[in-house]
Amino acid sequence: MTVELVKHSAADTDVLWAARVSTAGEQSLEELTRDPERSKGLINYLMRDRHGSPFEHNSMTFFISAPLFVFREFHRHRVGWSYNEESGRYRELEPVFYVPDADRALVQRGRPGKYDFVAGTEEQQRVVHEAMTDSYRRAYAAYQEMLAAGVAREVARATLPVGLYSSMYATCNARSLMHFLGLRTRHELARVPSFPQREIEMVGEGMEAEWKRLMPLTHAAFNAGGRVAP
Repeated sequence: MTVELVKHSAADTDVLWAARVSTAGEQSLEELTRDPERSKGLINYLMRDRHGSPFEHNSMTFFISAPLFVFREFHRHRVGWSYNEESGRYRELEPVFYVPDADRALVQRGRPGKYDFVAGTEEQQRVVHEAMTDSYRRAYAAYQEMLAAGVAREVARATLPVGLYSSMYATCNARSLMHFLGLRTRHELARVPSFPQREIEMVGEGMEAEWKRLMPLTHAAFNAGGRVAP
């Protein structure tokens, strides 16, 4: 998975600026950061008591490359998100496909709502690798055959599987990202357990690492609050 922070306007001071306008009016950056402990306390208070709107006055744009099945889950997150994905209608899609590596647990144990995943055997890993690789090769060959015959790209792409890699720009704010992370990552500090598919969790982990660097106080308050978005 590829996760790159392309641009941003995001800092803990954005949260302070938005929150304090209601009681102190407009303030300078110097005024906002004069008392670090007070700033930390305010962000913790906003997170704890779920005053969410101050966390929306920032922006982060990520470039993400991942399999289509990851994007199908990703696009369920709509509030506070904007997406632009590469188009199979207007460009020929590259033969880049997802095959799990040896660290990816393959076997689901338990029933829906109460299950976990365990590592597969060497034989199961072999079957997954060979079956996926063969399927991808045949599907892409069919795609190329249709394109060579003059079939429109938007029609030919229907033969391609969800393991195909796509890319997109995804823009969010800290509040919408916290909602995403609360659902799409598993974490020991989470008050509400989540059971994300590993591939989208990998994307979430990459985004969280960048956000933590930009807004460390907000990130710490999110963890302290049980990873529940305000």
